[in-house]
Amino acid sequence: MIKMGIFGTGQIARVMADTVNQLNQTGNHCAQLYAVASRTPEKSKEFADKYGACRAYGSYEALAEDPEVDLIYIAVPHSHHYETAKLALENGKNVLCEKTFTVSAWQAKELFVLAKEKNVLLAEAMWTRYQPMRRLLKETIEACPVGEVHMLSANLGFPMTENPRIKYPELAGGALLDVGIYALNFAEMVFGQPDEVRASAVMNEYGVDLQSSFILTYKDSKKLAVLFSSADSTTDRNGIIQCTNGYIRVQNIMNPEVIKVYNNHHQVIQEIPCPPQLTGYEYEVIEVAEMIEKGALECPSMPACETIQMMEVMDEIRSQIGLKYPFEEK
Repeated sequence: MIKMGIFGTGQIARVMADTVNQLNQTGNHCAQLYAVASRTPEKSKEFADKYGACRAYGSYEALAEDPEVDLIYIAVPHSHHYETAKLALENGKNVLCEKTFTVSAWQAKELFVLAKEKNVLLAEAMWTRYQPMRRLLKETIEACPVGEVHMLSANLGFPMTENPRIKYPELAGGALLDVGIYALNFAEMVFGQPDEVRASAVMNEYGVDLQSSFILTYKDSKKLAVLFSSADSTTDRNGIIQCTNGYIRVQNIMNPEVIKVYNNHHQVIQEIPCPPQLTGYEYEVIEVAEMIEKGALECPSMPACETIQMMEVMDEIRSQIGLKYPFEEK
């Protein structure tokens, strides 16, 4: 059993803590919630008491230095992923870092180099990559129930403009890094790495994207992906894969609920529900624990190369829409 420490006490940290506890309750003892850290000691103590963590720290440094900790889960705002992941790695800890992994490709590359130097695992916690629905979608597409795949569309959006981590550039705000990444990951899981990206956006008064759209082209396969994300409106969250003789619809690309296959008369000919899950986070915990036990430095569901590719795509999108964060290198 690996001992997990968590940086942060927000909503995502709470979901992860609940996930680890539920895994243990169901008899899967791959991980133990061992410690939590926050810049506010009172929040750490409250979190530890609620979720049963053995230790509560008032600084990230103190948790990173605890020799009992095997794995640190990064659940702070993504503007701080790079610095906190680097701290954990420098202390020889395996790291599972929430999406968006970093704010730029150069940060991601530097962290993976450091992880290799320290001989520890580093992985991005993009939960849709680890879930069984990814495999089920791949199998459905390969079975060609409605012919060859040609195009896809995907979207994700929520009204959250007053949330500081969305609103302000100093917190790496905007729709792209928070929800756009899901649409981009959906496209990459189906089509792979794009050859060309074209992007446009509507910005808020602070200079981050409220709404953003992306067109991805794949020259070798002649495929096309049309994606959009929003921080000020509710979208249907659907991923639609258009084929020769019908289409495949994934309901909720953020946490797929069901896959439906339609023929060219718009009739459902196949329906694949999501297998029962605890929170949806359990799959990444199980895989990370297994890889650490094996001494692996990456997770097969989300290898370093794919995390870096995703960051490079988002770097290009940010360049096109003029989105730069004040803490980035000049």
